[in-house]
Amino acid sequence: MDKKIYLDNAATTKTRPEVVDAMLPYFTELFGNPSSVYEYAAQNKKVVDEARGIIGNALGAETAEIYFTAGGSESDNWALKATIDAYADKGNHIITSKIEHHAILHTCEYLEKHGVEVTYIDVDENGILKLDQLEKAIRPTTILISIMFANNEIGTMQPIKEIGEIAKKHNILFHTDAVQAFGQVPINVNDLNIDMLSASAHKLNGPKGIGFLYIRKGVKIRSFVHGGAQERQRRAGTENVPAIVGFGKATQIAMDTMEERIDIEIKLRNLLMKRILEEVPYARVNGDKVRRLPNNINVCFQFIEGESLLIMLDMKNICASSGSACTSGSLDPSHVLLAIGLPHEVAHGSLRLTLNHENTEEEINYTVDQIKEIVDKLRKMSPLYEDFTRKR
Repeated sequence: MDKKIYLDNAATTKTRPEVVDAMLPYFTELFGNPSSVYEYAAQNKKVVDEARGIIGNALGAETAEIYFTAGGSESDNWALKATIDAYADKGNHIITSKIEHHAILHTCEYLEKHGVEVTYIDVDENGILKLDQLEKAIRPTTILISIMFANNEIGTMQPIKEIGEIAKKHNILFHTDAVQAFGQVPINVNDLNIDMLSASAHKLNGPKGIGFLYIRKGVKIRSFVHGGAQERQRRAGTENVPAIVGFGKATQIAMDTMEERIDIEIKLRNLLMKRILEEVPYARVNGDKVRRLPNNINVCFQFIEGESLLIMLDMKNICASSGSACTSGSLDPSHVLLAIGLPHEVAHGSLRLTLNHENTEEEINYTVDQIKEIVDKLRKMSPLYEDFTRKR
């Protein structure tokens, strides 16, 4: 197939043309600084607030509870570091999971070096947090629980409502990294007892370099970036007006089309999953088969290296990944796959395929055909597979 087949939407998505069109005037015509006092700049302050309102409405939140950042990683850093700073008089203990994005895990490692205590909760074989272990981990000094909404590698969605209820019962703040979930599945921060939530525009057909942190009214975390009085004195720096406008537009489209997109993506995902499991021997799907993001499939093929599979798929015009784009180039197997109990040799053979509503059945069928052919070719070159078949 000559056409490029893009199946790595968990890494980033194509910016929608409508989003680009909405952004363009704010680069060249309406380029005023929203913090300036004259009318020309006031127009830009208005569109920033409009985008804030669209995003707040998508979460069931108030407009004033949305704070723009440079992306999901900054939002995660802000939530963790500023909570530790603001609630130091109450305690210095954070609870998270072993399968978080590195924006959380590396921030926790940083905080541990500065005296913060962190507990990493196990997950089951499907990547679902062990709620009993979570509740047992709570201490008098626990001030924050941070658990991702949906895993970026295996797509498993966590029992967020139950986690929120546990946090609320113990008077502990609850933050969720919803970078993969916002705009993909319904989220209401009040129904789910979420106090802080991170998201990023480029995961829902918006521009790169813009995100937000939802902070529930009454949560007293302070500024993370210091300098000016922007974002109601909580995040200094001139607002990225074009990107904020784009984020608002992308969010509105995502909310308007969510139901239709979910139906399309689940149908394609299930076709992909079914064919791989039925037609490729010694393959296993990682993550819960039902309780997962609509567009995600993560599969391990025994006796091969995932990197070799990716390279050969690329030669067939198929864009995929072996896991998080943020860890691309690492020789270590995915920490997520190890956490769900996979041995190193199986985890090394992972492939993540993340779809979007523009993919077609023809593309899915072509992809499976290529996977079958490539896996067979790689196994024929594998001494491990040769030894396995001989012993059988």
